[in-house]
Amino acid sequence: MCGITGVASRTGRPLRHPDAPASMRDTLAHRGPDGAGSVELPAASLQIRRLAIVDLARGDQPFTSPDGRASIVCNGEIYNSAELRRDPAARDYPFRSRSDVESVLPHYLAHGPDAIRRLEGMFALAIWDAREGRLLLARDRSGEKPLFYADVDGELVFASEPKAILAYPSVPRELDPLAATLFVALGYVPQPLTMHRAIRKLPPGCLLAADASGVRVAPYWSAADIAAQGAASRERTPALSDAAGAVRDTLRRAVGRELMADVPVGVFTSGGLDSSLLVALAAEHFPPGGIHTYTISFSDPSYDESGPAAVITRHFRTTHRAVNADPDNLRRALDVVSDGLDEPLGDPAVLPTFLLSEAASRDVKVILSGEGADELFGGYPTYIGHRAAHGFAALPGWLRAAVRRAVFAWPSSPGKVTIEFLLKRFVAHAGLTPVDRHLEWFGALGPASLPKLLGPAAAPALESAIADLRHRGELAAVPGDTLAGILLLDFLTYLPDDLLTKVDRATMLASIEARAPFLDREVMELALRLPSALKVRGLSTKAVLKEAARPLLPASVLRRRKRGLSVPIASWINHGLRHEVDRLLAPSRLEGQGWLRPAAVRALLAEHRSGAANHARRLWPLVMFQLWMDRWA
Repeated sequence: MCGITGVASRTGRPLRHPDAPASMRDTLAHRGPDGAGSVELPAASLQIRRLAIVDLARGDQPFTSPDGRASIVCNGEIYNSAELRRDPAARDYPFRSRSDVESVLPHYLAHGPDAIRRLEGMFALAIWDAREGRLLLARDRSGEKPLFYADVDGELVFASEPKAILAYPSVPRELDPLAATLFVALGYVPQPLTMHRAIRKLPPGCLLAADASGVRVAPYWSAADIAAQGAASRERTPALSDAAGAVRDTLRRAVGRELMADVPVGVFTSGGLDSSLLVALAAEHFPPGGIHTYTISFSDPSYDESGPAAVITRHFRTTHRAVNADPDNLRRALDVVSDGLDEPLGDPAVLPTFLLSEAASRDVKVILSGEGADELFGGYPTYIGHRAAHGFAALPGWLRAAVRRAVFAWPSSPGKVTIEFLLKRFVAHAGLTPVDRHLEWFGALGPASLPKLLGPAAAPALESAIADLRHRGELAAVPGDTLAGILLLDFLTYLPDDLLTKVDRATMLASIEARAPFLDREVMELALRLPSALKVRGLSTKAVLKEAARPLLPASVLRRRKRGLSVPIASWINHGLRHEVDRLLAPSRLEGQGWLRPAAVRALLAEHRSGAANHARRLWPLVMFQLWMDRWA
């Protein structure tokens, strides 16, 4: 893992600000504390901060081909680098290191941009081709590694984080109303947007080519195409046991690939299915005590996962540490995260993830994490809700009304993902179309609440924002399998723009590398082709993954209800952060900004404070938006 940045002139003219790229690189020092490097040319500059994982002695980047034609910087890991080096295209290439990144160059020289399709791994890379006068950017298939860019006055500026791009003098800082509106709706900014109008995210699985003819973005891999191919070729649903065996074998190979490192490796574990599977498969490669595991510990039992995690870590004899997420540590994490995140993120799990990363950095440089399993294998309770929505809609109207009255009479609870919380969201939106109800269930606010909440600065983008959300749902539709389309929607949006952003930023703020074996290409393509009937069965989520794990894990893990990593923000808003929340959401402040309507925000906060409703999920993104405005707007 590293931080990359740079500038390339699309016209071949010398860079306007040749001294700026080194300063841009300095903003990414947290992503690469082990060294820095650069390629400086009149029309291009490639910069990197290195976190040394493979070939610690000779793996410094950038790498330049012997003829000087191509130079590369890369953030991430290329897991099939050994195979790439054995390929005929690399047979006569004079490698100077064992670095996985250097293995890309001979394939680029032989195949041009098509070489990216040959890469297996997590990566965000930039290649400057001096002969073609072309900058090539590429991002991995699922979006584990971030990559941002801005096209300004004939120069393409890129970086692992927006802050580095903003350090280039030509880049304007104007906010994007559409991005702000979508953040309020979802709690994250969906690609390709960012909070700055001039900066865009390169979507997962895409290539960008910038040269004298312009800037072109195109996919080299498509999850939607894989899912559609699976639906088209499916004559019958495979037996659960057969599919589970394939999943287990494929995930075992993925974990083996992703343990590639010349430094110690650990696993974030909660005692749940996904992380426990990773511990079980990683432990096959180490002696007892040879792998480190980390879990978060809360005093609130509805949030604490240290007990179930300890069962797993004792079972597999790992070197384990529980990390205390007390109020003081969480407040410290909030300060670090809000100062370091140059795009707002409404997911409170970024705070304990940072605390885990900080603790892990004392022992390891690489962490395995379970991101992607829920979206690929159907892990969220909302997926059960989608299956149940049709039956609820078929009930007589008087019975539906009676159920709604009974559910909303249930007292509000500050606990984490309670049955009360889930049922209230279900009955409120079950009658909507699949995409609309999913946006209401899964977003921070959802489309229905936006008109009364958005202020005059954001309101002009409201219609475009709602159309954008529904268009994303249409793009993710899977023929003949509505629930598979909802899972794909989460894979294409929530996963890269919330979960993977959270993990990347939290781990990088602590200077460690996170890897997600569930997002190995072989695992993804297998899972995307499986019908949703193997994933959500009755009231059971991740059915095929549980069956795959049955020979490897204790039965208690398979029976455990999904909890998810979070923070007790409901009570935090009312108590520990009360004064800060009041400052950030003060009516005078909101009125002056124009992004949010003060009366609507105060009404949400008043209901939450009185206990009439738990609005933590809605309020927290607004708090993070205001913290971002303080630091980055």
